[in-house]
Amino acid sequence: MLDEKEIREAFCEVGRRVWTKDYIASNDGNFSFRLDENRVLCTPTMISKGFMKPEDMVIVDLEGNQLAGKRRATSEVRIHLFVYRHRPDVHAVVHVHPPHATAFAVAQRELPKCVLPEIEIFLGEIPLAPYATTGTWEFAQSIAPWVARHDAFLLTNHGAVTVGKDPFDAYYKMETLDQYCRILLLAGRVGDWNRIDGAGMRDLLNLKAKLGIPDTRGATPSCESGVPPGGPPTPAMPGVFRPHPGPLTDEPKLATRDAPAVPVLAPTPRNADEIVEEVLRRLRGR
Repeated sequence: MLDEKEIREAFCEVGRRVWTKDYIASNDGNFSFRLDENRVLCTPTMISKGFMKPEDMVIVDLEGNQLAGKRRATSEVRIHLFVYRHRPDVHAVVHVHPPHATAFAVAQRELPKCVLPEIEIFLGEIPLAPYATTGTWEFAQSIAPWVARHDAFLLTNHGAVTVGKDPFDAYYKMETLDQYCRILLLAGRVGDWNRIDGAGMRDLLNLKAKLGIPDTRGATPSCESGVPPGGPPTPAMPGVFRPHPGPLTDEPKLATRDAPAVPVLAPTPRNADEIVEEVLRRLRGR
């Protein structure tokens, strides 16, 4: 099991990186790490993430109640908690406002598929969640239709969220996401987005399967815009979460199938099917 001190230091390092890369400004952004079944370490509100110290971090439970820390937890931690309730394989969440990815979110433009091999293999489809007021449970639940099967999300008129096995893993997924969006914007200046054909996509998904990375698109992946909802989050069941075994390494990780398949803890206050249906209604009206 990882030492909490390592995670606090990792948050400081990730904070320096996202600040240096202009993924945040002022007090933007937040990161978290799930310590055990009911405790989550997270960055505080009202502080530049580029200049944090390990002692600045706070601890909350999965309902968002602050358990420890001199500073105050951010209200946006709710979207982190929503992920942890439904993804026992996830140990870390990063939420920032990378300019290129956020440009697509502000334009409410779905990211194209079948363009870059690295995206198809290591990130897969990236849904665009509907707008909701930041810091609310509605904001947290905006990713409900996709949370069970995806690791990166655009948040309409807001920013992006990535999840991973540790803070560095989630951070590197954010790097990959924003680089993809930057490439798309540059390619749009010189021509159209050339799509990989069906045979090429099947080869990529076969390679992905050999690497042990799950993908739900099947043998004939669609290159049409938009990400189909993957169904409601599985109802939570206690006793499944496994603490990070360590060591903490500064590198991307493959999202392999060895992760637990059943989410954890009590269900969210609202029925998961109702949440998904409401999100889909908002998407249809967008």
